[in-house]
Amino acid sequence: MIASQRLNRFDQLIFSELAQYKYKKIEEGKDIIDLSIGSPDQPPPSFIQQAMIEEITKKDAFQYSLTGLPEFHTAVSQFYQRRYDVDICPETEVLQTMGSQDALMHLPLAFMDEGDIVLLPDPGYTAYEAAFHIVGASIYSMPLLEENGYLPDLDNISPSIAQKAKMMVLNFPGNPVPALSTKSFFEKVVAFAKKYEIIVIHDFAYSELIFDQQKPISFLSIKGAKEVGLECNSLSKSFNMAGSRIGYIVGNKKLLRHFMKLKSNLDYGVFSPIQRAAIQALLKGDTFLEANKNLYEERRNVLVNGLKNIGWDVALPPATMFVWAKIPEGYTSTEFVYQLIDQTGVVVTPGNAFGQYGEGYVRIALVQPLERLQEAIKRIAESHVIPMIKNR
Repeated sequence: MIASQRLNRFDQLIFSELAQYKYKKIEEGKDIIDLSIGSPDQPPPSFIQQAMIEEITKKDAFQYSLTGLPEFHTAVSQFYQRRYDVDICPETEVLQTMGSQDALMHLPLAFMDEGDIVLLPDPGYTAYEAAFHIVGASIYSMPLLEENGYLPDLDNISPSIAQKAKMMVLNFPGNPVPALSTKSFFEKVVAFAKKYEIIVIHDFAYSELIFDQQKPISFLSIKGAKEVGLECNSLSKSFNMAGSRIGYIVGNKKLLRHFMKLKSNLDYGVFSPIQRAAIQALLKGDTFLEANKNLYEERRNVLVNGLKNIGWDVALPPATMFVWAKIPEGYTSTEFVYQLIDQTGVVVTPGNAFGQYGEGYVRIALVQPLERLQEAIKRIAESHVIPMIKNR
């Protein structure tokens, strides 16, 4: 049997290679500290679990839900008003999805044709590129550089490209680069999108993991943003519901109507007990969100300060569950990652897995308890990688 030609557009991701190497080391008896995967290691709070338990026993729980429950749409609207000061119409400006990745992977199918140009961040979340490869779009990379605060330089996009571009994807707070946007940058994006008639998709999945008393900025809080785009969000990272697969898109109602036409042909909705639990999370989860943010902020402080103390000068991320760290000169990101596994048993992700501008960095996920992070620091201190880092 021969696979479709579109599968030839994909390369094997480094994640699967790393996983194979990690399991090989485990089989050899090595204790592995996995800081590579961006998935919460904590369960949802008990009130969410209890809501799901109660709902799953109801006689109609296993019927098709088809669409998002009206109560879910209302809860999203209230959540956005309360957390981000954004007014969302629950009837026309919310669309439920099976997690934000469901939205991100399928949006190109609704709006892009073969050869259409999309503007993507580099480094960027790997699903972005994959989604546009599926539809045969042409990808134009927007470099995220340290000297620009890891914000795309819109002025560096030539008018000839901008005029042909149909869509732009942004992600703040970002993955893999845990950068924050500014209000002024988003205002510039809105003006750019209006000028060139570009659809803006903002991935806001890490909206509740922002540290040091800073406030999240929703793209939709910017005047005119609803005229040009959509924002994808999820309960995966904010409420530790990653496996439950529930999220939503909010924003431009015309774009949502088009996307709903596609979605109605793809699935039969999210399991209703998950929806009911998500409603409780959105309505009653503020106290948990604060505690969860503090948990990751403490992990960030322990890891970054610990690495600094042993000679690895790692930047303090302002948000997310990731650290974006420079590696020694003379090594590629992939070579450094394998050295780290061999010498310490600590697994991180090479930056070039997220695009060419990720070369020279690694992404470290804050997805282990404090004691395991401290053990990782200890092992790195005792290895040969620190002298290499000091000699950068």
